[in-house]
Amino acid sequence: MTHQPDIRPYRGKRPQIAASAYIDPAAVIIGDVVIGEDSSVWPCSVVRGDVHYIRIGARTNIQDGSVLHVMRDEWPLILGDDVTVGHSVTLHGCTIESRCLIGMGAVILNGVTIGAGSIVAAGTLITERTAIPAGSLVMGSPGRVKRVLTEIDKASIDAYAKRYVGYKNIYREEPTA
Repeated sequence: MTHQPDIRPYRGKRPQIAASAYIDPAAVIIGDVVIGEDSSVWPCSVVRGDVHYIRIGARTNIQDGSVLHVMRDEWPLILGDDVTVGHSVTLHGCTIESRCLIGMGAVILNGVTIGAGSIVAAGTLITERTAIPAGSLVMGSPGRVKRVLTEIDKASIDAYAKRYVGYKNIYREEPTA
């Protein structure tokens, strides 16, 4: 028996998933969701585009146990290209621009924009309607910009995104039973 991911329509909107993406059989994708090329959604993650839309760019990875949701009629959820969403992250009605790393256990709320090329540290809480400038390191609860990213920081963002494209390729080759 082959295990398939739980991909469900909601009110006539069916998720659109690129052929090169990987959705783990233990993930749940619901409603108005678009997932880009070479992206991945890992075990026990929920991507719920029921009352607004979710857009996930290319080469973006949603790691184990993360929850992505939206705010009805007000806040969609948008993730750019090459975004890493660490384990057990909650993203709700926010925009994460391209080449960002969201650390494990972070919580990012409605109306937040994380500028391109930023890192949100593990365990950070970013409150509603906060705008984080591009190239920032954000930490704390509530999250505050601590400094501008170094070249080493920027390289780590790229390395994580590339690593998860590699993992995705391996998992796509494995038979599911």
